[in-house]
Amino acid sequence: MKYFPIFLDAKYINAMIIGGGEVAARKIDLLLKSTTDITIMSETLNSSVERLVNLHQLTWLKHNYQPGHLSNANIVIAATDSIEVNSAVAAESTQLKLLTNVVDQPELCNYITPAIIDRTPMIIAMSSSGSAPILLRMLREQIEKTLPNGYGKLAEFSFKFRDHVKARVKSIRDRRTFWERTLRGSIGEAILAGETTSAEQQLIASLKVQVPPPNGEIVFIYTGDGNPDNLTLNAHREMQFADAVFYDQEVNTDIIEYIRRDASKFPQDISSSILINVQHALDLAEKGEKVIYLLHGTLELPSNKTLTESVIAKKHIYSGS
Repeated sequence: MKYFPIFLDAKYINAMIIGGGEVAARKIDLLLKSTTDITIMSETLNSSVERLVNLHQLTWLKHNYQPGHLSNANIVIAATDSIEVNSAVAAESTQLKLLTNVVDQPELCNYITPAIIDRTPMIIAMSSSGSAPILLRMLREQIEKTLPNGYGKLAEFSFKFRDHVKARVKSIRDRRTFWERTLRGSIGEAILAGETTSAEQQLIASLKVQVPPPNGEIVFIYTGDGNPDNLTLNAHREMQFADAVFYDQEVNTDIIEYIRRDASKFPQDISSSILINVQHALDLAEKGEKVIYLLHGTLELPSNKTLTESVIAKKHIYSGS
């Protein structure tokens, strides 16, 4: 990755904006979603910036850029229409090791602002690393259409009952399973429909019932030609719920990116067409884990008596090519 994705804790942000025009107004407006600890350095302000300064009581340094005013900031945004001024701001800010963004001059930036979909407290940030802003806009439009406006309510609900569930459901894996069932089921539907009281009542009732441990299973996913775009929707869903994944050197590693991020990964030195690591996969599944075994192509597995006789649930998914 050219850029490392990260979310900053808003309570530590101290931003300095150089410039008082429309570009500065857009940057200030975005920052105001998280903080009011913002200083604007500009001799003049346009009406938009002036309104934001007055409305949110922001600090205004009533002069154009002068060095020596950045030491108390940790984010600096140069938003003037002067290449020379922006370059000078970037030089000082970089020397002070501050997060620096220069509008329309990516070569002077050490961070860029992503495209954002706001479903507070759920935030989706996307970037094309500056290479394809139109494509990024198209992707954002697609996600905006498919993501319910009330999706953040699910996160708020989860936070409200997090400690209650933690006290009742001790195992981390069991808690994850509990929340997945809860948010994907009737409780999640009630939350999105605005029926919060009903959702809370259902959750409290469900906590009084013994939460069954998850059943382990092994899912063999045949990846066909290895093109991630050809994975089936069913394969995608299984991979997102994986606890562990096995794969050999023939599997396209791009597909690994679609596996749940914190799943344990077990790359294999021996081709799966010769030998699969059955015992290890079964051991994990017997502990209740969902094990994904990625296989290149569509060839059948070598015959294995241990796997055949095991009572662990087994599933085979074939992707297209």
